[in-house]
Amino acid sequence: MFFENTKVDIIEKIICEKYNIYYRLAYSYVHNEEDAADIVQEGAYKAIKRSDSLKNKEYASTWIYRIMLNEIFRFLGTHKTEYLENEDIDELTAEDNYKDIDLWCALEKMSKEDRLVIQLKYFEDMKLDEIADVLNENVNTVKSRLYRGLKKLKIELTLQE
Repeated sequence: MFFENTKVDIIEKIICEKYNIYYRLAYSYVHNEEDAADIVQEGAYKAIKRSDSLKNKEYASTWIYRIMLNEIFRFLGTHKTEYLENEDIDELTAEDNYKDIDLWCALEKMSKEDRLVIQLKYFEDMKLDEIADVLNENVNTVKSRLYRGLKKLKIELTLQE
């Protein structure tokens, strides 16, 4: 019984520490503050509720990331969120961590898989093996996606010049 409470405590601590990361990630997909907050709240609720399914406390952070990503993609699938029009992007940049609007626009045009690998690597400073754990994929697959994504990103940024 003590172990179960410890897992919940660990999950709550990680969620509190990484809330802004989860929020930024959700916001980058839904472009709406309320929806992003709802996604993170629902993801946190599911993580705490399912804490008994966490097999190893050392992987709690990766496990929570997966839950948050699943919640983001579930939301996108059920709400068919419309993406921002170009004239609305100026409003976004005031609060967003992406400093370069051209970069933001280029990322928006990428597939969610390629974009996610780039976001986790460069905006969240995750290592390739951590990204592989979060996405439940082989490290070589993550490397390939990162390489392919960066290549597409470079092409897209060149076209915007």
